[in-house]
Amino acid sequence: MKTYASPGQAGRADKTLALNMKLLAQHELQGFGGLGEGIAMQQCRDGRRILWLAHEAAPKNFTGVDVTDPRAPRVIVQTDLPHMRVRSNSLDVSGDLMAVAYQCQVPGLTPAGFDLFDISTPESPRLLSHFDCSGPHSRGVHALWFVDGQYVHLASGAPDFQPHNPLDDQFYRIIDVRDPTRPVEAGRWWLPGTRVGDEAPPPPRLPAQFDTGFRVHNTNVFPERPDRAYVGYIDGGAVVLDISDMARPRVVSSWNHSPPFNGFTHTVLPLFERKLWIVSDECVQDNGADWPKLVWVLDARSEANPVPIGTFPAPPFEAFAKRGGRFGAHNLHENLPGPASFRSDTIIVGTFFNAGVRVYDTSNPYQVQEIAYYVPGAPPLSPAGAIQLNDVYVDERRIVYTVDRFCGGLYILEMDI
Repeated sequence: MKTYASPGQAGRADKTLALNMKLLAQHELQGFGGLGEGIAMQQCRDGRRILWLAHEAAPKNFTGVDVTDPRAPRVIVQTDLPHMRVRSNSLDVSGDLMAVAYQCQVPGLTPAGFDLFDISTPESPRLLSHFDCSGPHSRGVHALWFVDGQYVHLASGAPDFQPHNPLDDQFYRIIDVRDPTRPVEAGRWWLPGTRVGDEAPPPPRLPAQFDTGFRVHNTNVFPERPDRAYVGYIDGGAVVLDISDMARPRVVSSWNHSPPFNGFTHTVLPLFERKLWIVSDECVQDNGADWPKLVWVLDARSEANPVPIGTFPAPPFEAFAKRGGRFGAHNLHENLPGPASFRSDTIIVGTFFNAGVRVYDTSNPYQVQEIAYYVPGAPPLSPAGAIQLNDVYVDERRIVYTVDRFCGGLYILEMDI
């Protein structure tokens, strides 16, 4: 398919738009196609590839899809949540272990924490342990990172953490799972002033219409720098922590563009060889109400003083803002260290809700180029009236797996770049 010819054509939510990407398969996952921010690939000992998907909301917990042949995906397992007021928005896989996050709609409910599963037989995930994060001020775990088989890094509440503002209920926690049957906390860090009892004053808040909280989202720790946590702290910006002593994380760098922008720093993706950080916002309001939500390029040659040097070219506002649902940046493929993960210091793939999944060449960080995109037409019965691509994973064959937030399910794409 060719690129869209005009804003009017792009604004038609029923139209599929594509440039240098083609659809290999779509799967609606037995009618439960509303998916969250957890996508992980397992390479099984028998040669199969299982894509694990976390659901955006109840009733489903997670789904395993055999994508050994990406043109013929097949659901092999789909599990249920214990009640309708909890969701499993996030998961990660390391070897034959899978960590699954649980977040409740309001504080005080359970399960609120994460589970560890043995997935050596993917059709029959076996629960090994539950790490409880519930409490009177805790909704549990929103997002987690688990790539080394040893530590789970969380955006989480805790039973002993009381925020000044309920929007600030999730902070950074490190959980030791070297014995997967007995997870224990190894360390924690929160933005000073957000907890009752802090000596520091509470941080100044964004205007009410954009205030989404001083709380953690992504907590990425890469094997290239196991002593660093790259944290998206939502309205607190991008924070890099020294975790060489996990019991005492300390700040080595922070960067925040809000204000004047509208908050919600989501992902901090370091490009180690190039000393760059790619930082994504998340759009959280419909119809462009919190625009702009962008992907930023930071020069991090001086780790203590990161400097923004550009943004990714955004899809045209006039074409997408009113297409339906959210429009703006969200998740990135995060150069995960597993054997079935695409890794690049120049090619970045991200999701943009109703503007689909998009691919960028950052070879010139001062002038990033968009080189591919795929925007599916609106899934039938979508409450947004348009596609809402939520997360993306790219395997080492450059096959792209992306998911819809509501009912479209899984889209499997091939890049021609």
